[in-house]
Amino acid sequence: MPTPHISAEPGAFAEAVLLPGDPLRARYIAEQFLDDAHEVTAVRNMLGFTGAYRGMPVSVMGTGMGIPSASIYATELVKEYGVRRLVRVGSCGGVGEGIGLRDVVLAAGACTDSQVNRARYGGQDFAAIADFALLRAAADAADRAGVAVRVGNVHSADLFYDPRSTQLDMFRRMGVLAIEMEAAGLYGVAAEHGARALGIMTVSDLVPSGEQTSSDERERTFGEMVTIALEALVADAA
Repeated sequence: MPTPHISAEPGAFAEAVLLPGDPLRARYIAEQFLDDAHEVTAVRNMLGFTGAYRGMPVSVMGTGMGIPSASIYATELVKEYGVRRLVRVGSCGGVGEGIGLRDVVLAAGACTDSQVNRARYGGQDFAAIADFALLRAAADAADRAGVAVRVGNVHSADLFYDPRSTQLDMFRRMGVLAIEMEAAGLYGVAAEHGARALGIMTVSDLVPSGEQTSSDERERTFGEMVTIALEALVADAA
């Protein structure tokens, strides 16, 4: 039955879901990448769709920005709609050495300043990591497509506008590749409820220099990232 934040009927979602932050990006993915896609939810204008990719049922659902919002949708999808595989597809700010604009990042792990996973893990630090099978399938899909990817840690930030001036130095010293705002929460939800999750992000800007991609460039690279995610889901299901 519908949840407080999702109006879909039982069975409306596939067991594999792509999770962009922007609900309009969810619509774009459904229209451009899925066959026979149809809208299944629009509560609070957070759009969700279900269709198929190469014959495999796939859904796409907007999550909004930040761990709290993304965790609401991920939790309801897993607990109430039987979703078992969740792949975040979104943008990130590059901070690591050698990271460039338009690079695709596979988040093997997600550091965070959020307290949500400590709440799940008795006040202790929880290692928020991707599902290895999905991670490997995504790396293989990127290799087949000729798309270079970076694999490693990201930082899932609670604050977009962070006043702490030393954060970037720390991230770079610790080998963090990029900053985003959802992966650590998604990995925690998946672990708590026995699901599988992966974060795939495109570098839309370089945080230290302020350099940014254009809207046209983001759209083209976003397409590469979504294709990698979909091909990974197909390969993982085989």
